[in-house]
Amino acid sequence: MQGKGVIKFFAILLAIVCLYQLSFTWVARKVEADARDYAKGNAEKERAYLDSISNQPVYPVFKHTYQYCKERELALGLDLKGGMNVTMQISLGELIKTLSDNNTDPAFNQALSRAEIDSHTNPENYITLFMNEYKKIAPDGKLAPIFATKENQEHIKFNSSNSEVEAFLKDQANAAVTQSYNILSTRIDKFGVTSPNIQLQPGTNRILIELPGVTEKERVRKLLQGSAKLEFYETAENTEVAGLLNNINGIIAAKNKTTKDTTKATAATADTAKAGGSLLSKVKKSSAKDTSALANKAQFASQNPLFSLLAPAVYRAGNDQIQYLPGPVVGYAETKDTAKVNNLFRTPEVKAIIPQNIKFMWGAKPREMNKISSFELYAIKLSGANNGPVLTGDVITDANSDVSQQQGGYEVTMDMSSEGAEKWREITAAAAGNPKDENDNRCIAIVLDENVVSAPRVSNEISGGRSSITGNFKQEETKDLANILKAGRLPAPARIVAEDVVGPSLGQEAINNGLASCVIGLIVVLVFMVAYYNRAGTVAVVAVFINVFFLMGVLTNLGAVLTLPGVAGIVLILGTCVDANVLIYERVREEMALGKSIRISIADGYKHALSSILDANISTFITGLILFVFGTGPVQGFATTLMIGIITSLFCSLLISRLIFEWMLEKGWDIKFSNPWSAHTFKNANFAFVRNRFRFYAFSGIFILAGIISMFTRGFSYGVDFRGGRNYVIEFSKDVNIEDVRKNLDETFGDGKAIVKTFVNDNQKVSITTDYLITDNSTNADNKVESTLRQSMSKINPKFQIVSQQKVGPTIANSLKTSAIWTVLFAIAVISIYILIRFRKWQFSLGAAIATAHDALLVLSFFSLFHGLLPFSLDIDQNFIAAILTVIGYSINDTVVVFDRIREFLSHRSGTDDTKQVINKAINSTLSRTIITALTVVFVLVVLFIFGGDVIRGFSFALLIGVCFGTYSSICVATPVIVDFDKKELK
Repeated sequence: MQGKGVIKFFAILLAIVCLYQLSFTWVARKVEADARDYAKGNAEKERAYLDSISNQPVYPVFKHTYQYCKERELALGLDLKGGMNVTMQISLGELIKTLSDNNTDPAFNQALSRAEIDSHTNPENYITLFMNEYKKIAPDGKLAPIFATKENQEHIKFNSSNSEVEAFLKDQANAAVTQSYNILSTRIDKFGVTSPNIQLQPGTNRILIELPGVTEKERVRKLLQGSAKLEFYETAENTEVAGLLNNINGIIAAKNKTTKDTTKATAATADTAKAGGSLLSKVKKSSAKDTSALANKAQFASQNPLFSLLAPAVYRAGNDQIQYLPGPVVGYAETKDTAKVNNLFRTPEVKAIIPQNIKFMWGAKPREMNKISSFELYAIKLSGANNGPVLTGDVITDANSDVSQQQGGYEVTMDMSSEGAEKWREITAAAAGNPKDENDNRCIAIVLDENVVSAPRVSNEISGGRSSITGNFKQEETKDLANILKAGRLPAPARIVAEDVVGPSLGQEAINNGLASCVIGLIVVLVFMVAYYNRAGTVAVVAVFINVFFLMGVLTNLGAVLTLPGVAGIVLILGTCVDANVLIYERVREEMALGKSIRISIADGYKHALSSILDANISTFITGLILFVFGTGPVQGFATTLMIGIITSLFCSLLISRLIFEWMLEKGWDIKFSNPWSAHTFKNANFAFVRNRFRFYAFSGIFILAGIISMFTRGFSYGVDFRGGRNYVIEFSKDVNIEDVRKNLDETFGDGKAIVKTFVNDNQKVSITTDYLITDNSTNADNKVESTLRQSMSKINPKFQIVSQQKVGPTIANSLKTSAIWTVLFAIAVISIYILIRFRKWQFSLGAAIATAHDALLVLSFFSLFHGLLPFSLDIDQNFIAAILTVIGYSINDTVVVFDRIREFLSHRSGTDDTKQVINKAINSTLSRTIITALTVVFVLVVLFIFGGDVIRGFSFALLIGVCFGTYSSICVATPVIVDFDKKELK
């Protein structure tokens, strides 16, 4: 074996990296265990303990803090760990204002205000609330003139009735909520592989979002609530508005004086402005000496109500003179004082003296000075007839996070449309003025959601339409900002109106059962490998363990989130890893049967198995890549695990196991690849697969036809993920067991499904989503569901209350279902092309495509035919998608291995050999490998099915029958297709 030193180096390096990455999880869990021991069940004490230690070193070797370790631990999804539960409300009031072009009609604005107040207690039918309020305020009022703007002229005319306006507003509201839903989905998908749940609340302007394992809540809030309203403004210089700020300060001071003589107060203000009362003079005096007046903070605040909150942007020059800082920053206010400054600017007296083309905006991020957090206040110039920005973010076509070449750190680069690029060139040319004179350069403020992200000084015109947003950014912030800009601008502001941290949707008992079952199943597989392949089986066991270790380490390093679909991917990877070893061992046994020495047999076994292993794994990897690029949510989570697992599996099966064998040979160990009972298994198999192919066609055809008929007649048993339902938050008088709640609901609702979640650190509160009577639109359906729910919950604890209830849409939107279907079809097409290139025959491509589609249809048919007939659930839900994807991945892998052996046998046949017999012989020769691989996966799934618990039994059953169907199709369907569509070759 060549390159052993290089392989050892990379194996050791990868092991160290994985160990380092996984160590963060161990350290974080250790700290949390200490917190639980310290708190002794007190949630607040536990939280306080973790908060106090968040910035303390807890990783002695590297002196990493708990927060650092927590951010890098292996993240678990909603189904396994829980996460952040957010209710977002789309501000339809803002949308209506925008549609009216911010009309100032008093009745219109009063109706909006009242509707906003009503919506807090009644979130449904916001438009109806607004129309009812307007009708009360102005019974004979006409809304058409308010909405008959240039933008709405295709929908609303000046003579349109109020009912037509209402219909228009409802259409626009529905479109805005749907568009917001899609944009938020895109943002969240790009946020990371988190497998979130996103639900529309039908008939309302609310969207429910669940994000697994969230640790950076503030970052998530910014991601969700940012409307992505990007604008570019001209700026005013600090020196240009200093006098204005001074006048504002004087006016507010005069207003605050408790004197009856308003004339004297006005005169005093004027005197202050004239007699050395400028902003600059005040700063000079205060910096020169500490007078008794300034020493008294209360008196200073009374005389300078603005400057006591807003520190002016000045610096001390070389001649010890105080000067204004150049640029558009005019002052600094502590975080706690920004709202007070805003209130001062909103007073009528102040608004009256601020020029119409000047606007003040805060910076987007606070800056830290002397351990005090403060925000910069910018002076913005408004342009054009509408007093707005010089350019808007509509011209942005792409945005990406990048490393700043000039300033270091991170920035967001933006590409503009051709029209935007030309406008941007004109704007920057005007701002640059005379490029040779720095004093003539002006700043352009880049504003996102009414906050200044940065205001760079422009020294030259910028052509080409490429620019950047710089600032004191972290890499995650630039990624999120680029993500928001690419996903698009929300049609109306979205605000978080409620948020909770919820427990795992599967329930802790179900998780424990599932994980324990996976471990038991893995042990059964490893015992079988040793029993079947003797000492060589031990090498396979070591390779599998190393593969799992590498896989988990890489997943942690990439920040991927492990969910139930991810676990499905790991199950498939275990099968792939074992499959590679089985392929090698069966080849070695064949070489040994020819009388070769053990060393040569191992070398030839690896060499001859390489083609099959690479073809099978490359085709599966391509499938995973397509699913990752085009899929969303659970599809991406599955694909991530699959692709990483294939790479680690190949490394362990082809290289690590080979190193172990080389070491054993050097030590002179007696290496055996079978036990007496397994030495001749399937050795002389001669089943007539090709001759009986029409029986297989008939079986598959009848089963699929019956399934299709059942799909159109019986349909499927859809889970809450697909149907939506009613959500209830229930609070009990004492702690409850979530499994007891779930079992009671199953008994009470019968055919109705329910998802039950706990709230973290609150075992008295549960969230229940059920699809019971979801198709019943009668008026008493809600009452019946609530009554049934109360009846069920009273068995748990009669003392409880329903805190909230609402209808929710499906977590799997139509777009996700459509995306999953098209992605799978595209994956099959690409795999067919790859097989065509590798096998040089279109019949092989057709066979693989038919077999893969055949397996998916068989699983779907089974779930349609037998739901309600078996003593466990056969629901079509989010986990079923993961199961189907696993079946497809397994089917492709299995089929390609069989095809590889057929290609090998066909290449060695003589001219007189019957092709059908050669193909049949090839299938029988690989039968041992096919059955052994299937058995190893089936062992895990059977244990998971029996001991995994009711919650994941349907999921494990889908995988179980899918693997059986995949094994069947690779032999009995894919290969016969080659025979029947290659008549010319056979003749």
